[in-house]
Amino acid sequence: MNKKKHRKITKDSVTSVLYPLLFGAVIVVLWQTQILHKILGTDTFVLPLPDRIFTIIGDNMGAIMENVKATVIVSLGGLILGSALGYLLGMIAMAFPKWGAGGLTVVSAFNAVPIIAIAPILNNLTKDFSEDANTRSMIAKTLVVTITCTVAMSINAFRGFTELKPFSLDLMKSYAANKATIFFKLRVPNSLPYVFTALRVSVPASIISALVSEYFAEYIIGVGRQIRENIVLAQYATAWAYIVVACAIGIVLYLILLFAEGILLKNRRPRWKSV
Repeated sequence: MNKKKHRKITKDSVTSVLYPLLFGAVIVVLWQTQILHKILGTDTFVLPLPDRIFTIIGDNMGAIMENVKATVIVSLGGLILGSALGYLLGMIAMAFPKWGAGGLTVVSAFNAVPIIAIAPILNNLTKDFSEDANTRSMIAKTLVVTITCTVAMSINAFRGFTELKPFSLDLMKSYAANKATIFFKLRVPNSLPYVFTALRVSVPASIISALVSEYFAEYIIGVGRQIRENIVLAQYATAWAYIVVACAIGIVLYLILLFAEGILLKNRRPRWKSV
């Protein structure tokens, strides 16, 4: 029975990767053969062919990497700050349960505010932070990403701190464990899977919010800003090149997250023994 379950899990893991790859390959083939253009009713100027896009990426790798660097710094900076702040808020809500849930509801309201509305406001609020336009823009963009990533982490951290295994809290109390011991020995380890659940939401959100915030930034740098500038100039092939790069950034960061999760939570997964 265990062998059958193990084979099923392995098969599901393979198919979960294989099917998206096959779907992507089909889209690329339809795109390159211009069948996709006929379906969408467009031309190769608005929707350039993949080989043209990858040629532009190869020819402009230096400039592209500079913009990628700026976007990744903003994304990771906001992700780290937002996740740390969200974890702290979840901890405070756990420590003060009477108003903790209500406080998290208020925090969740920030998630309803569109990024396109937050970014211009923060750009104006950070104008006096530095005389350097690049520094001001980096601060504003990082704050946008921070706000985006805080909500998911705060809610999931609170759940991790409070949704304990049955009788585990009673067992710790029966050992006369104090609150600090219960927190570090029980609540923090229990929160780790919830933290990675939040990060699975926050990592893609951090990329998207970084790209959108770059649209309104004062300093012209970043993948999102290059997408906007090239669309305005009708340089659609270059804009698509940056769109592909943006997708690649998101995929790479998400794979890194899955790799880290597999290492840190490997002991929490069921171990299959051969019969």
